[in-house]
Amino acid sequence: MFNKIVLMMSSLRVLSGLIEISAALLMLRLNQIDRALAVNASLALVGPLILITTTTIGLIGMADKLSLGKLAWIVAGVGCLLIGILKK
Repeated sequence: MFNKIVLMMSSLRVLSGLIEISAALLMLRLNQIDRALAVNASLALVGPLILITTTTIGLIGMADKLSLGKLAWIVAGVGCLLIGILKK
């Protein structure tokens, strides 16, 4: 019924959302700024990993439909996103 690639990508995004909501609830439960900041910092690792994994799954699913030039542009775009996210 659903495309397997799309199902995997959306499942990862749902998992990411659940992790975010759980982190927010944990911050409320801890009720301390320093600990909430530590929880928030750990989310900085989860976001890019989900982004890379979801994008990789999508690219694998579309690999036969993309030219090498388009694939290079996509890789460059993801690289720019990661630099923007991870650069301090």
